[in-house]
Amino acid sequence: MFRPTSWIWVFIAGASIFATGTHAEDTVVRSFSGGSAASMVGIVPAGEDVELAGPQALSADGQGNLFVLDQVNGRILQFDPKQPNSDPDVLKMPRDVQPTDLVVHNGDIMVWDGGVRTLKAAPDQSTRGLGGDEIQLEEVSSRGTDDQVAISAFAQMGSQPPGSATELLDQNTRAAVVKTGRQPDRQYVASRSKGSVIADIIPDKGNSSVRIEIQTMVTNETIGALGLRVRDQLGTVEFLEIDNSDRFYVLAEDIPPSGKNASTFVVRYAANGRIEGIYELPLENTPLTRRFVTISGDGDVYFLRTKPTGVDVVGVGFRPLRNASVIDARPSRTATAQPSNNSKFNATAAVRPSNRQQAIETAFAFEGVQWKLTQANYGNDPDSQCSGFNRIRRPWYLQGKVNQEVRGVPYCWGCHGSLANFRQRIESGTLAGNVCTRNAPRPDVAGVDCSAFVSATWGLSVHYTTAAIPAIAAPVANPWELKPGDALNKPGSHVMLFLRFTPDRKAEVMESSTGGCNGRVCRNIYPLASLLARGYTPVRFRAFADDQTTVSADAYQDADAPTGRKSAAAKTATKRR
Repeated sequence: MFRPTSWIWVFIAGASIFATGTHAEDTVVRSFSGGSAASMVGIVPAGEDVELAGPQALSADGQGNLFVLDQVNGRILQFDPKQPNSDPDVLKMPRDVQPTDLVVHNGDIMVWDGGVRTLKAAPDQSTRGLGGDEIQLEEVSSRGTDDQVAISAFAQMGSQPPGSATELLDQNTRAAVVKTGRQPDRQYVASRSKGSVIADIIPDKGNSSVRIEIQTMVTNETIGALGLRVRDQLGTVEFLEIDNSDRFYVLAEDIPPSGKNASTFVVRYAANGRIEGIYELPLENTPLTRRFVTISGDGDVYFLRTKPTGVDVVGVGFRPLRNASVIDARPSRTATAQPSNNSKFNATAAVRPSNRQQAIETAFAFEGVQWKLTQANYGNDPDSQCSGFNRIRRPWYLQGKVNQEVRGVPYCWGCHGSLANFRQRIESGTLAGNVCTRNAPRPDVAGVDCSAFVSATWGLSVHYTTAAIPAIAAPVANPWELKPGDALNKPGSHVMLFLRFTPDRKAEVMESSTGGCNGRVCRNIYPLASLLARGYTPVRFRAFADDQTTVSADAYQDADAPTGRKSAAAKTATKRR
């Protein structure tokens, strides 16, 4: 029986000792240039309303190897960070696998493609090239929702099935008052030294602190009791790893009410539960990535940093802490969006009568529309009309789907219009989607880009780009006060429609994206601080007819919660051992 008196805390009675100090030194352990050669990674250049994009995930295996998901080139690069000059192994993915996240553990290469898919080397498909080995992967299984550890591993960074669409679309539910407090969360982790464990994240003393209880899955033995408290308000709290020295690692966010200087860091605990120090993740001025941090068995913390010329794999510096009751890991600088000249934009736009309910309904209509992809919509195969890229014009989710029913409006850079307009153009045989963001917008293609999608949900009869959105949307000073139908906007780069906060304090959004959505409109979940630190600003459309509705986090139903990540109701109903 676990007793509360056995919790090991680092709080000091009658004092508030903050963990502060200079930022620890980071080290680049490996760089990959942009390109398609064996030792390169695919990079999508930034442009108007297009954020710089590249590999989306970094993962470590039990032998200390690192894996970079290079989905633009359709492969995974494997290398040893201790041997930076060695050639990486190239693991080629099956053509029908289009992942946005990657987890490697116990010899399994698992990717997220709307669900968990497990890959392995195909028999007799390994060849030696000019670089390291080139290995063709094949799919072994599509793991079901009964695999708690796999589902929970992907949920660490937001790769998880979104919440119930029904409750967001229900007027009565949407009228409920949002509860901003954290709900208990149960996480399942396949650790390096202790096997599969259960981590219970338990709210404690408001929104700034939690307790973390860790027990083995086989014997239910409690092996760790950790305390975590930040200066402002905790966002994401994810138990990541137990290394080969039995040290614990927890990913956490501190998000001030102003939204400025939001920080993301990894806390390292000794085997006895005492905080040893933190790794401050350098998210500022980096484009959006999915799995940006991973822990090796030796306890090294690695960060994935994308640049216009390629990516760096960074060994994050460790900052020791002593007797710190409150962790204050505010970054020395805050990411700022590029300034835009709004004087050329008229803040008065033609608006169809709209409120938050209609905005959410429109968003789900764009995401859920079913349509048949004809040969005319598909175009030539191979499609060679995407100059400057070693890839096609066509969005990845449409690959090989001729004469099949598909879901969602495709991404089309520079395209805009209503859902009715999209249907009409598709039925008339217009090409579907265009991910060639580097070229001029094409008038012969149907779809929406990120800002056109948000403009449509807000009822605008014209397309407001991300640079123009500040002229019609006011900043939301406190990001925790975001409501359904608000947006997270990075002027000149990308914009997402905010839907709600998940019970474990991540942001669920709807977006039209080439990377995170494989070239269509879809729902995604992101840690909030990772968006704020990268320059996304919470904004609120000024012209909603009804600005009174919010959505309740309590509306999540147990049936909608993915196995392995229990909702609050299910968690509190679980008998604790």
